Amino acid sequence: MKNIFLIGFMGAGKSTVARHLQKRLKMNLAEMDERIEKEQGMTIPEIFEKYGESRFRDLESELILTIGKEGNTIVSCGGGVVVRPENIEYMKKNGRVFYLKTSPETVYNRVKDSTNRPILNGNMNVEYIAGLMEKRRALYEGAADITITTDGKSVDEITDEIIIAI
Repeated sequence: MKNIFLIGFMGAGKSTVARHLQKRLKMNLAEMDERIEKEQGMTIPEIFEKYGESRFRDLESELILTIGKEGNTIVSCGGGVVVRPENIEYMKKNGRVFYLKTSPETVYNRVKDSTNRPILNGNMNVEYIAGLMEKRRALYEGAADITITTDGKSVDEITDEIIIAI
């Protein structure tokens, strides 16, 4: 099987759904943000602070190429992976892309106590999240082979939808 790429805004449930899919499908699992932190020896906020968002996006692009070559992997992508067209093109060529769509209110409730979200630092509110989500919405929708709305659904329900779609 080719790869399964899970995309969506931070807090959409990509990591949680990826772990459930991995158990059910017996595929490899790649959590992009965790892998970047491990390989760089620093947290995402530290990478942003020291090198800026552009360097972080470079690391994401490099990693998506590496993971795509591995195959048979469920990939929990960083929320901003879709900002680079070459990432979208590569994901679509090397697997199925699932957009986990959620509301700004749900995102806020899931990430409000997090200090590991540099894009939201100083802007941890529903209005800001909604604005940023709207800016990325077309990118997520354009990248997705399938969109799954996650609000009000259990992890098992979301996982079942993805497995049925495959």
